[in-house]
Amino acid sequence: MPRGEIEKRHLEIDRAKPVFVMCRTGRRSAEAQKKLAALGIENVVNVAGGCEAWKGANLPFEADAKASRSLERQVRFAAGLLVLTGILLSVFVQPYFVWLAGFVGAGLAFASVTDTCAMGMILLKMPWNKGAAVDTQAS
Repeated sequence: MPRGEIEKRHLEIDRAKPVFVMCRTGRRSAEAQKKLAALGIENVVNVAGGCEAWKGANLPFEADAKASRSLERQVRFAAGLLVLTGILLSVFVQPYFVWLAGFVGAGLAFASVTDTCAMGMILLKMPWNKGAAVDTQAS
């Protein structure tokens, strides 16, 4: 269950059994563990190290071929594309387009300082990210 759906879907969780939460590296699943505890689900285990540790231990791992790319990867792609577009437009069309690259750089710096990402939040609302288990942040 994606972390963003916990509040609206937590009643689907069997409280009689242990609940294991897992993400790519364990950071977001620790946040999910806290959310579940706040909702009264007490027997929640965060899988330490997440999928990366799981794969690193050569444990069985099955990736969903239809799953969206991680949100962090989508943000890197979009930011890189915007910077490249801004530079190319500033060289070939109008020098002021260089500000597009500057705006993206400022947004990335702001995202790092505040540990939030407006671009990620926008991308999360895109149709290809609806209903899929998307890795919503890099840890």
